[in-house]
Amino acid sequence: MMFAGLTGIHLLIILGIVILLFGATKLPALAKGLGQSINIFKKEMGQDDKQGDQGVQNSAAQDSTTQNTAAPVVNPGPSVQPNADSKQ
Repeated sequence: MMFAGLTGIHLLIILGIVILLFGATKLPALAKGLGQSINIFKKEMGQDDKQGDQGVQNSAAQDSTTQNTAAPVVNPGPSVQPNADSKQ
């Protein structure tokens, strides 16, 4: 294994380097952001599993209804802006 030789002192040295790089004030914010990201990931994975079970049965019905109810795409015309550099 790659981390088999790490002991407690090695982990303390790594922690010290991380504190020096990021600063002690930013570490709680980084940890909070990481925790929120993990929670969102778990939630999305759970939703994908539920949709995967139901999605196989309802995929044909959903495809036909989305084609009928989709709004047409309207492309806006080009915007014309006055050129401040040209004087007439």
